[in-house]
Amino acid sequence: MPEFSELSVLIVDPSPGMRGNLQNMLSQSSITKIDYALGAGTAIRQLAKKAYDIVLCEYDLDGGGANGQDGQQLLEDLRHHRRIAPDTIFIMLTSEGTDSKVIGAAELTPTDYVLKPFTVDTLMARIGRAVDRRNALLPVYRRIAEGSLREALRLCLAGLDQQPRYATEFARLQAETHAALDEWPEAELVYHTVLALRPTAGWAQLGVAGCQFAQQRYEDARLGLERLIALYPRFMAAYDLLARTYQALGQDIQAKKVLEDAVAISPHMVRRLRHLGELAFATDDFGLAERAFRAVVGKARHSEFRSPEDHVNLVRTLVRKGDATQAGNVIRDLERSLRAGPETETCRALAAALVLDLAGSETGAAAELARAAAAAGLAQDLSNQLRIGLANACLQHRLDHEACGLVLGMMNDGARGITAEQAVDVLEKAGRHDLAVSVGQRATQQAQEALSETAARLGQGEHRAAVLAITAAVRRAPRNVPVLLAAIQAILRQLDELGWEAPLAEQAAQLMARLRKLDPANGALEHLAQQYGTTQRKYGIAAAA
Repeated sequence: MPEFSELSVLIVDPSPGMRGNLQNMLSQSSITKIDYALGAGTAIRQLAKKAYDIVLCEYDLDGGGANGQDGQQLLEDLRHHRRIAPDTIFIMLTSEGTDSKVIGAAELTPTDYVLKPFTVDTLMARIGRAVDRRNALLPVYRRIAEGSLREALRLCLAGLDQQPRYATEFARLQAETHAALDEWPEAELVYHTVLALRPTAGWAQLGVAGCQFAQQRYEDARLGLERLIALYPRFMAAYDLLARTYQALGQDIQAKKVLEDAVAISPHMVRRLRHLGELAFATDDFGLAERAFRAVVGKARHSEFRSPEDHVNLVRTLVRKGDATQAGNVIRDLERSLRAGPETETCRALAAALVLDLAGSETGAAAELARAAAAAGLAQDLSNQLRIGLANACLQHRLDHEACGLVLGMMNDGARGITAEQAVDVLEKAGRHDLAVSVGQRATQQAQEALSETAARLGQGEHRAAVLAITAAVRRAPRNVPVLLAAIQAILRQLDELGWEAPLAEQAAQLMARLRKLDPANGALEHLAQQYGTTQRKYGIAAAA
């Protein structure tokens, strides 16, 4: 099969015999670009260095034992941390026909899964089908990766007409692209169009519910998800969204019950277990919270992406139960088993502060919180949830300077920052209106500084630097009309003078749509739209229909 000769494959399997068998099968079909990984950690490191067309992964990576990471957890890590592209073909190989493992593989939507034993013809038929599908969708995937979402939508529409064999896949990508643009009514319409032809398409029903959730139509989402679960009792993603929907409705007990049901069916998904632990903690069900967080710590132990925050969650739960001895054991496990660094030190110090608080040592707790805040300033991968919890703990111990530093740090975090309004809200909810006013003033000052820097950069002809400065300000202040205006103007000027860049043009269009919602009577809107169209025509870009 010469059409397969350029494909690259990563085989993830601990068995030398199975690796050899797979290599022989692939070689018979002219696939010779083959690398190997014996386990999840090796696979993740390989994929960090090199992209592969296909991953063939054994489910039982530790031979069915209790140690190590299985194929399901590996796929979860790869998808969550974006170590594989959306068009990567991931085929799960398993000799197990048990429900929990098949469900686990299916819910993470590998391209396919193959039950052992299988023949070379079976494997290559699955690969051939997956490659054909990928080739059809690849132009859309590439446009999405480039940020050219409007062009991706155009290609989806063309694919629906020209390649009816993959009409369902094109429709799904079309809906997901509308969702990426926050065009929820348009996405919902696509899902409904699919359901008119295929009323039992579970993924489309889930898509409708997701659109309803995004539009805050929580009751509609709840009803649809409950019907979906009744139709497909093992559609795990529906349980996850239903739990979030119940939370949005203020019904945490019901949300917890939904996740308990899901974990009973499919017990391996780390993020679901973590969510269950958080809900159990929020509803004072500390026994369930402890079990869930212990499972998270145990299952994540062999992951390349394990987080020290899971230990903090477990310590917090044990402290609420009054179990200082077990909490101390968890802290020692954190220190022994995770690499030293600012994330680990932040979590260790915060966990230690919780235990010291339980012991009544306010001075010791404050000292550890100060250490945690200092380490957090150097950390790159802490969640905002943990940072906010740390800021609140600092406020409770009168560490105002550290708390404000944490909040401002989140506000200025380009990767996962919070808006200025959210930063102010953190302090208001903590009952510190004085600090909230101070942070709000700082945010206003930063917006003015960004406007001044943008004007200066444009005056010097530094268009890209101007756009970088003002779009960072937009992230911090997404509803600040002067900042929005300046950002749109800077982007349009760069497009006009330096050439058309589809992702940047898409960003300008999204910002104009946001400005129109915030200030529909703004007199600049018509001029900006005309400028956008003029630049399109200048570079021969067809306007979107």
